[in-house]
Amino acid sequence: MSHSVEPADVLIVGGGSAGAVLAARLSENPDRRVVLLEAGPDYGPTRYPDALLDANRIADLDHDWGYASRGGRLSPSMVALRGKVMGGSSAVNAGAALRARARDFARWAEDGLDDWSFADVLPYFRALENTPTGEDEFHGRSGPMPVRQLTDAELTPAHRGFIEAAVARGHKRINDFNGAEQDGVGAFAVNVLDGVRQNTALVYLTAEVRARPNLTVHGGVTVDRVLFRGDRATGVVTADGTAHHAHEVILSAGTYASPAILLRSGIGPAGELASLGIETLADLPVGRHLQDHPFCPAVHALAPGRGEMTPALGALLWTASSEAADGELDLHVVAVHPNGAPFMPPGGVIALATALALPEAQGTVRLSGRDPLAQPVIDHNYLGTERDRRRMLEGVRIARDLARDPALAPSLGGLLMPSELPDGDAELTRVIESSLSIYGHPTSTAPMGAADSPRAVVDSRGAVHGLTALRVVDASIIPYLPSSVTNLTTIMLAERIADLVYNHG
Repeated sequence: MSHSVEPADVLIVGGGSAGAVLAARLSENPDRRVVLLEAGPDYGPTRYPDALLDANRIADLDHDWGYASRGGRLSPSMVALRGKVMGGSSAVNAGAALRARARDFARWAEDGLDDWSFADVLPYFRALENTPTGEDEFHGRSGPMPVRQLTDAELTPAHRGFIEAAVARGHKRINDFNGAEQDGVGAFAVNVLDGVRQNTALVYLTAEVRARPNLTVHGGVTVDRVLFRGDRATGVVTADGTAHHAHEVILSAGTYASPAILLRSGIGPAGELASLGIETLADLPVGRHLQDHPFCPAVHALAPGRGEMTPALGALLWTASSEAADGELDLHVVAVHPNGAPFMPPGGVIALATALALPEAQGTVRLSGRDPLAQPVIDHNYLGTERDRRRMLEGVRIARDLARDPALAPSLGGLLMPSELPDGDAELTRVIESSLSIYGHPTSTAPMGAADSPRAVVDSRGAVHGLTALRVVDASIIPYLPSSVTNLTTIMLAERIADLVYNHG
């Protein structure tokens, strides 16, 4: 094992939606030595490939971890896209800039997280963004992350038809999903400027930030496990055997990779670790509570003369199923143009994709072995309960009805995928379960919670229970999957923990 030089004060593993934020914020103190290790390439502030900058291209297989997962009963294997590059999945996602709802944060109190209310987090949502629109109560004007509300004039004809169809069917028009109301239909807010996706590395790890003498950034470094002296983390070992020493370690490698690192380090369910020959350092439910939004796209060809496909991301119907709890909005129907899809007909396509935004079912992330380069075993367990299946069925019916509405139907040609959306409940449920895809919002594999919670891996500041000098700060610590896309909420988590622990701790 080779060794790095002088120990860092804080070593951050992963430069994605949380890690890039932490590196920038923690290195604001010139007396704190910060090292950031990212497994993917680091392009710096000026050398990102066009494929990563173009917000109308969603996902890039040249910058992907290559994860596969079990989706559900009739989706035994599916891709689980995650960005492998400085900026992480914020560099390859659709650019949706939506926050978790106040009702989502209220649920966090169930596990003793009563200081994570919407009132607690709103100042950090405001501080991270710069946007010229919306009410001052909800929005920030000078933060690092550009957020722009799409206007009707910027939408494609199919996007506008989708909104008009939903309004005609009784849904309220929402002009700002990041404002007071979310129950209705409207255009997305996006972290996109002039067609360029603004990932966290671009906006937080600027040339000025990178010039700080107390910040060191490395790309192309895959971390194997955390080093310990007793119960204190002292650094990490990389896949090539190099040791990087630090007074504190923060894992920000994401919902799949952070639990894998914890498990290889002896932190996880004792029986599971024993079966792999890994000595247990802390018996915690790592990887046991994975959640993500089941996602079923219905892809339609665009009608002749309606082939406009920019912007790719356009409109959202955010609503409640008939089985939603009071105040919950548990369904998304998204209108998006999947540019670059291999099945693209000459006239273009639009996907009316349904997501179950508050699933009950939980999945798992486990190790296949001790090799740090081996893929983790991911089981999303999508639609794993009868209630989940019923609500998803209801959402797909809503999407199908919107496609038939006179406001949207003239923009649509034939249904391409799936080949049919039958009327009967059993038949349509079978089609849904065999057509599932990735919405890309995995959370909760190392959840926050009180030390006596059977779900919790970390406390309300990301510190791993029972250990010292080790935190996890990324989407894996979100205790329950929010009813929204997760990028802004993950950025907020990093901003808030950086402030509370390192500025006021």
